Amino acid sequence: MIFALVASIAVAAPAAAQSSDPTAGRRLAASLCVECHRIDDKTPAKDEASKAPSFVDVARMPSTTELAIKVFLRSSHRNMPNLILTPDEIDSLAAYIVGLAPKH
Repeated sequence: MIFALVASIAVAAPAAAQSSDPTAGRRLAASLCVECHRIDDKTPAKDEASKAPSFVDVARMPSTTELAIKVFLRSSHRNMPNLILTPDEIDSLAAYIVGLAPKH
């Protein structure tokens, strides 16, 4: 009985961890990040004088990974507003940004 319980938790855990949704990440970027960032090739930042990097440029950086973006979004930065995002929002935004990198 305990084995069955442990096995069912082990099977359910990966499904629960699948919280990233690039489409939701794009919607979030369009509502919060577009103030300063160009969020894709077609959508300029509202503040075009902003020195914030475009998400496409971020995605193309060799050091960019989903994990790196997630860590970045969980940290305070002097030049960014202190946004409070849920873990699912962070996962989705990271998946969206990483998905902007050109496919090789």
